[in-house]
Amino acid sequence: MTVSNQSYTVMFSAGESSGDQHAAHMFQELQKQYPDIRGMGMGGNKMRQAGVEIRFDSSGIGVIGLVEILKHYGEIRRALRLMKQIVADEKPDLLVCVDYKEFNLKLARFAKRQGVKVLFYVSPQVWAWRSGRVETYGKAIDMMAVIFPFETAYYDAKNVPVRYVGHPSVDKVQPLRSKQADFESFGLDSTRPVVGVLPGSRANEIKRMLPVMLEAVKLLSQRFPELQFVLPQADSVADEVLQSYLQDFAVPVKVIKQQAYDAIQCCDAVMTTSGTASLEIALLQVPMLIAYRLSPFTYWLGKQLVKIPFIGLPNIIAGKAVVKELIQQAVSAENLADEIERLLFDADYRQCILAELQRVKRLLGEGGGSKNMADLALEMLR
Repeated sequence: MTVSNQSYTVMFSAGESSGDQHAAHMFQELQKQYPDIRGMGMGGNKMRQAGVEIRFDSSGIGVIGLVEILKHYGEIRRALRLMKQIVADEKPDLLVCVDYKEFNLKLARFAKRQGVKVLFYVSPQVWAWRSGRVETYGKAIDMMAVIFPFETAYYDAKNVPVRYVGHPSVDKVQPLRSKQADFESFGLDSTRPVVGVLPGSRANEIKRMLPVMLEAVKLLSQRFPELQFVLPQADSVADEVLQSYLQDFAVPVKVIKQQAYDAIQCCDAVMTTSGTASLEIALLQVPMLIAYRLSPFTYWLGKQLVKIPFIGLPNIIAGKAVVKELIQQAVSAENLADEIERLLFDADYRQCILAELQRVKRLLGEGGGSKNMADLALEMLR
C-alpha cells in the first residue's frame, strides 16, 4: 500500500509493558511502509527504541487492581492531563490507544471531541465482563482492532467498526538462537532440567509473587538438587527491584535480560503470573502453571464482575483448564513446587499439556498482527 507524500503524525498511548511492545512493533511496520511517518506519545523503552518520541514514560503507571491504581492515581491523572494537552495542541493525524482500557477510553473520548481519529488496539475483555462496554467504546473510537477471532462478533452485533488483526505475540515470540546455543550462551547445563520463574512485569506483581515463587524454588532445589532456575527480567522491572529479593537468596537463580523467549525455550517447566506472558509461554510450547494474587478487595470485586472461569489466556482461548491456575490462597510455595514437580516428572501429564498447548497455538492463527495494524492505521490515515 502506498501513501501520498503528506507527512503523518501518529500518537500512541500505551500504559503497560505489553502495550509498549505492541505499539513498538506496529510503529516499526508503519516505518517500513512509510519511512517519513512520525510517532510520539506515552510508552516505555520498546517504543523509544523503535523511534517513537516518548512524551510520558509509562513504566511507573502500569499497575493492576483497584487498590494499586488508587495508590498511583495522582501520577495516572498527570499522564492523562498531559496526553489530552498534546491532543489539543498538536492534533495528531491518528491516535492509537493500546490496551490500558479505562485511561485510554477517557483519552479516546477527548480526542474524538477534538476531531482526531481514534484506533483502539486490544479490545477490553467484553466477553468476560461488562459486555455493555462495546457501545461505550463504540462512541469514543473510529475503529476497534481485536486480537482474538471470536471478539469481532461482539462489535458487529452493535455495529461498531471492528477488524480482527491477529495476536501480536504470534509473530513476536521468536527466540533469537537455537536452544543449544542458548544453553551455551546462558551457561546452563543441557543435561539438567531448567525451571523458569516469571513473577510479572509490574512492581506490585513482583512484590506479591516473587517471594512465594522463590520459596517454591527453595523447596524444589531441596527435592531435586540437579534443577537449574532462570528468571527472564521484564524490561519494565528495574535491576534493584529484583536484586532486593535475590542478593541473599541461597539457590542460584540466573537473571536473563532482554532475551525472554530464548530463556523460556530453555525451560522444561515455568511458573508464571497471568497475562501476556502465559500466552507467550504457550506459543513456545513449554508446560507451565499460572499463579496470581491480587489485593483481597480487588479479588473480591473481580469475582463479582467476571463471568469466565479462568484467568490464564491459554485456558481462556482453549475454553478449558489446559494449565493449572493457582489463585489467591492457593498460591503457596508447596502448591507451586508440587505442580512444577508434576510438570517435570509425570510423563503422561506433561505430554497431555503439550498437546493442549499445540491446540492453543493453532487457535491463535497465522499472525501478522503488527503488519495488519500498520495497514489498518495507514488505511485510516488515507
